[in-house]
Amino acid sequence: MIKNHYKKALPLRALRIFEAAARHQNFTATGQEVGITQSAVSRKISELELFLEAPLFIRSGPTLFLTPSGKRLADKVAAAFEEIETACLEMNPEKESSIVTLSMLPSVAAKWFAPRLGQFTSQNPGIDLRISASRYLVDFEKEGVDGAIRYGTGNWPDLEATLLATETVQPVCAPSLLQELDIKKPADLLKAPLLHADIAEDWAAWFKKAGVQGHDIPRGPKLGDDTANLQAALTGQGVALGRSLLVEEDLKAGLLVAPFSEKLAASYSYWFVAPPGGSKSVSIVKDWIIQSFSSYLSVTDKASGKVGF
Repeated sequence: MIKNHYKKALPLRALRIFEAAARHQNFTATGQEVGITQSAVSRKISELELFLEAPLFIRSGPTLFLTPSGKRLADKVAAAFEEIETACLEMNPEKESSIVTLSMLPSVAAKWFAPRLGQFTSQNPGIDLRISASRYLVDFEKEGVDGAIRYGTGNWPDLEATLLATETVQPVCAPSLLQELDIKKPADLLKAPLLHADIAEDWAAWFKKAGVQGHDIPRGPKLGDDTANLQAALTGQGVALGRSLLVEEDLKAGLLVAPFSEKLAASYSYWFVAPPGGSKSVSIVKDWIIQSFSSYLSVTDKASGKVGF
């Protein structure tokens, strides 16, 4: 028997919401996954913190960080829910065919897929979708992955690759930083704190595109992960070269601004990749992803007259 050290029953719903919030570290994305509003997520987390008498997150504007206590709880809660799912599958092995595991870059998972997760689950309640966020190319067979959204040239031997979209790259920053630095023309960025990312397109190429040449490019911190790079931009730490797919939602929300219209065509594109002969569930997921990219592109095309992000 489990000993109950609390006078009230454990708030399992709040724990489930906390587990999602710990993964996303964003209440809006959490709400979209669990089907409630951002403010409802915040209330549930506050209720859980009150119940446990311990803070779980450090809130800094739009940014969330797990406290040490929150990190320990998140690890244990995630493991517990995984065990529960496994036990349920063992009781109904036929359900396993509806499980689809997708691999994608952490930045794509956080910035593009997570905001659309609620839409997918509402349209496809019979599919149990699992996301594996990784920066390396997975071995589909060995790692039990059914499909992937990859960023590259489309050349992966023995795999079927379907083009999803191209994209562009341009400077983005927090509105407060733009105002603080009084950035009016592209050359003004030479005096701004520049964030350098691990992408093929660099600041030298963008300045050339903007007609600014003959200057040394200022050095600055280089963040290997796109999510970390954009998070630094969101909090006013500097100006980043943002990939259009990843900055779309933050630009719409006004959390980021693009001070100039000059854009670089990205060297790589987004592809849906999978081994041939996938299950019906994998085909449904693939079709939904293609449609989701296509829907966004059709809106973008009408607004800009261009193909791609």
